[in-house]
Amino acid sequence: MGSGGVSASGGFVGTGGASASGGVSGSGGTAARDAGSTGGTGSGGSTVPDASPDGSADVSLGDDGGRDKLDASAPGPDSASSFCPAGWQLAWNDEFDGAAGASADGNSWVYETGAGGWGNAELEYYRAQNGVLDGNGNLVITAKQESYGGASYTSARLKTQGKKDWTYGHIESRIKIPYGQGIWPAFWLLGSDINTNNWPGCGEIDVMENIGKEPNLVHGTIHGPGYSGGAGPTATYTLQGGGRFADDFHVFAIEWEESVIRWYVDGTLYSTKTPTDVGSGNTWVYGHPFFILLNLAVGGGWPGNPDGTTVFPQTMTVDYVRVCRR
Repeated sequence: MGSGGVSASGGFVGTGGASASGGVSGSGGTAARDAGSTGGTGSGGSTVPDASPDGSADVSLGDDGGRDKLDASAPGPDSASSFCPAGWQLAWNDEFDGAAGASADGNSWVYETGAGGWGNAELEYYRAQNGVLDGNGNLVITAKQESYGGASYTSARLKTQGKKDWTYGHIESRIKIPYGQGIWPAFWLLGSDINTNNWPGCGEIDVMENIGKEPNLVHGTIHGPGYSGGAGPTATYTLQGGGRFADDFHVFAIEWEESVIRWYVDGTLYSTKTPTDVGSGNTWVYGHPFFILLNLAVGGGWPGNPDGTTVFPQTMTVDYVRVCRR
C-alpha cells in the first residue's frame, strides 16, 4: 500500500496509480509488505505476512448471519434484509458481537504480535489487548503512544490465516478509520500459500489502505510477481464533500472473480483490475485461496512518522467483515 516506500504492514509502498473520474483519483498508493518479515504481514501495500500458521484452511460456511445488527441506512450493498449484494450468498461473517474487552473469535482470527518494523520501518508493537470487542458489536483496534517492548507505540493486527480462507468472493468490511500524520489503517488479503510461495509470488489484494495525512483518500491495490511495491496496479477513491473517512463508518469492498477484481467504497465502483493490468509477461496470481487481515500501523516509510499534530489514542472501529460467494 502506499506511495513510495514500504507498506504498512510489511512491505514496500509504491507510488503510481490510476486516475479516474467519479471520485477516483489516480495515484493510489501501493505498498508491498516485506516478504522477509518474520510472521508479519503488512497492511496495505504488500508485506509478507506471518507464515507461522499452516497456510490453507478449510472454508466452512458460517452461520447465516444470526443477528439483526444490519443497519438499513448503512451505505453500500448492505441492507437490513440481506447480508450480501444481489446474486451473492453469505459464506462467512464476523459481526464482532461479544462482551466488552473480549478478544476476537479464535475460530476465525489470529493475533500477530511483536515489533521490528514489519518490513516498513513501522514504530508500533502489536499486542492482542489493543484489538478487542467493545460490547456494541464492533472490533476496536487502538493505537496508543506508550512504551512497550522497546517500541514507542502499541497497536493490533489480526488475520484469518490458518483459520479461514477463500478463492473469489464479495469481501467487505464496514469500518470507521482513524486519522493523523503517521497513522496507517488497512483491510487486505494475502495468498494462503505465503509459507511456500514468498511474497509477492503469493499475491496481495489491498481492499482499503489509508495514510492519515490524506484523510479523504483510500487506496485499493494488487501486488504480485513483477508488479509489487510501486509497480502494483492501484487506484484511489476520494471522499466527496470535503469530509474525512474518520468522521463516520464506510463500507470497503471488493468483488473478486476469476479474471477481474473490482473495488467499491459505499457501493460505488471506483477501480477494476484484470490480467491485462499486471503487465505483459507477468502472472495474474489471484486464482487460489487468500486470507484476510486487519491492522493499524503507526509510522513507516509510506505514511511517515507521527509528529506534534498527531493525536493519540487513535482507533480503527470494525463493524463487521463478510464474505459472500456466487
